[in-house]
Amino acid sequence: MKIAIFDMDGTLIDSKKDITISINHVREINHALAPLSEAFIVEAINMEVRNLPKLFYDTQIYEKRDYVLFEEHYKTQCTQNPYLYDGIKEMLETLKREAVKLSVATNAPTQFARIMLTHLGVAELFDVIIGADKVSASKPDPQMLFEILRFYSYDKDKDSAWMIGDNSKDMQSASSASIKSIFATWGFSPHATHEVVIKHPKEVLSIVL
Repeated sequence: MKIAIFDMDGTLIDSKKDITISINHVREINHALAPLSEAFIVEAINMEVRNLPKLFYDTQIYEKRDYVLFEEHYKTQCTQNPYLYDGIKEMLETLKREAVKLSVATNAPTQFARIMLTHLGVAELFDVIIGADKVSASKPDPQMLFEILRFYSYDKDKDSAWMIGDNSKDMQSASSASIKSIFATWGFSPHATHEVVIKHPKEVLSIVL
């Protein structure tokens, strides 16, 4: 059995415009702060060590009102502008035809992942879509990956599994779960230093198949 686990934002889909709009909505309504740029928000999300509430809302921890307002706004906003990166759908469909097991492990809430992937017409290709709300610790912790591997009754002596993502947290989660990893540079992270780095989705096929 072959298992391909994908990160979502910056790997399967470009979602930065809507994430930025919703974060800036919270900044304006709850904190009267000026808007942040897409580039700043993507860089912050991909930082290995960061305090996102401080960077986004100038608070030390996420305040409940910010969390609630973001989710309320993003539920509608998240389907306004996202798109699949070129070659993603074809790559996923080819893997599916070749009987590769497909899953998503995202630090986004599961409900938004399902909404966006359904909107973009690929949700049905995945056996498991799991977000940070389904585990006690998000990536780089390997909990999400362990949940997916358990779902497939993964046997490390017989099966092969890969984590495909666009940042160091994805790579660390794969290492901690003792599976292989592939760093994708077509999305939020155009540069990488990793053992396996790819520039186009079709390169996944030559590695996994």
